[in-house]
Amino acid sequence: MKNRLYLFILPLLILSSCENELFQNPQTSKELKSFLSNQTEVEEYVNAVYGNLQFNGVYGLYLPAMAEIPSDNTFDEVPANDNGAYGQLDEFNPTASNDIIEAIWKDSYAGIQKANVVLNRINDVPYAIDATKQSRIGEMEFIRALHYFNLVRIYGAVPLVTKETTDPNAYFGQGRTPQAEVYAQIVKDLTDAITRLPVSSTQPGRVIKTAAQALLAKVHLTQGNYEQAKTNLQAVISSGKHSLLPTPASIFSLNNENNAEIIFAVQFASGINGNAEGSTMAQQFSPSGSVSGAKGHNLPTKSLYNLYAAQDLRKGIYLDVTKAGIPFTKKLTLPTSVITDGGSDVVVLRYADVLLMMAEVENELKDVTSSAAYLNLVRTRAGLSATSASTQQEMRSAIALERRLELIGEGHRWFDLLRTGQAITVMNQWFKDNNKLITIDAHHLVMPIPQSQINTDLSIKQNDLY
Repeated sequence: MKNRLYLFILPLLILSSCENELFQNPQTSKELKSFLSNQTEVEEYVNAVYGNLQFNGVYGLYLPAMAEIPSDNTFDEVPANDNGAYGQLDEFNPTASNDIIEAIWKDSYAGIQKANVVLNRINDVPYAIDATKQSRIGEMEFIRALHYFNLVRIYGAVPLVTKETTDPNAYFGQGRTPQAEVYAQIVKDLTDAITRLPVSSTQPGRVIKTAAQALLAKVHLTQGNYEQAKTNLQAVISSGKHSLLPTPASIFSLNNENNAEIIFAVQFASGINGNAEGSTMAQQFSPSGSVSGAKGHNLPTKSLYNLYAAQDLRKGIYLDVTKAGIPFTKKLTLPTSVITDGGSDVVVLRYADVLLMMAEVENELKDVTSSAAYLNLVRTRAGLSATSASTQQEMRSAIALERRLELIGEGHRWFDLLRTGQAITVMNQWFKDNNKLITIDAHHLVMPIPQSQINTDLSIKQNDLY
């Protein structure tokens, strides 16, 4: 069985027994101010930081949708469902009170605060094995960096908090930190984490060195720092820790989670703690009427489904269509008993993404031949022939297409469009091709700051469009 961790900690710290099964039911509770005085308590709180990644506002539901629905990859089947929260993302008219936008902000900062608590206190706590202590510091730095990376790509400038918040009033008036400073902190956290993290872990789901290297590479790629991105991608590739599975068929299988292709995934499990440790995504991201309570959120677009060649092994494995012709993801396995208790892990980083990033980096560094070699590793696994792209621009298009086909539903496409400066052009063309009277401009490339945050602290100013 997987070793899983899960705790809730607001406003009181809720402890759990940490046996072989991750995410145990609470056993007792303590006030945070008198907690984290020994290794056992720190370990329990570290588990809670991982548990926060399961929250709906992060990888439990909303974040993967936020990273896909605004793009040409997925759509909302019934925009009016759930108070229009998903539909607003789909049609680029989100309000500052949108539930998804509120939850992502709230749950991300809850995770940041928890990571800050550990980082603020762990140095004063003796550990039996120092390497374990160093690993925990690296894990918290990785998770804090991951939260901030998501926040800065979604909202733009955001408040940067790197110290444990004991008095919220102390942060009023700070306002939003410039994006460059947020990115600098992300790079600092990940760079330090790499020096502390182990090359492997006996507990699936924990952050290891290659996860920090892969995430740092993605951060550098987002900033256009291609040489730095290449250095970190090469470290992942040469580590020998990860590889492509022979076929796409078993990558997302419940019986093969945390396989050699998975670099970091948020852990979920069905049938644990009274069916409380699963995810609702498989239900929510299924076509309306296909399963009980399905809402048709974040469904692959028909235009994307049609891009798969007939011989592409991923067609029917990564996604399929209903009898009515509506595409749906197959990367999330529907539970066989309680429909809201899905056991599929949410993959954050995997090796195919690393290879495609490396293809992009090599191409931007004008080595088209090396770029094609990395791209073809993914294409060959999918049963496709080698790419015919031979120029830098052709290769850019080929890589962008392959990322769509390979990474559908994993929360990359909207961020890819932002990163490459293609969001406005691609989306306006997609709306035109699909007869939708929607046009976007630069103001639509960030989401509104939650109104609740602005109401709480007037120094936090709203993004222009909203």
